Amino acid sequence: MFDIRLKRVYDPASPEDGTRVLVDRLWPRGLTAEKVQAALWLKEIAPSNELRRLFHHDLARWDEFRMRYFAELDGQPETVEKMLAFARQGRLTLLFAARDVEFNQAVVLREYLLAK
Repeated sequence: MFDIRLKRVYDPASPEDGTRVLVDRLWPRGLTAEKVQAALWLKEIAPSNELRRLFHHDLARWDEFRMRYFAELDGQPETVEKMLAFARQGRLTLLFAARDVEFNQAVVLREYLLAK
């Protein structure tokens, strides 16, 4: 079983985070790479701009967003494999900028990766 955690990119980095990967399509406002301390910014694993706009944190669209994001992830096996490779090495922390910690793309990505 993989140890995949979620963390807001605005929260301080910690040694317990393991490998930190930024999974947002857009760079978080007001932060430098030094502050983010991510091993990698894997923006291509984030939802497409079209899907991001469709969801726009509207919880009524959560199920549709989740289903469509899973489909997008199915279409990029190399990128998913890159994430799984990090997870095989030890703890992986997915960094995201969304304020909502329960309903965001990192939650869906974690669920997807854990199912693999």
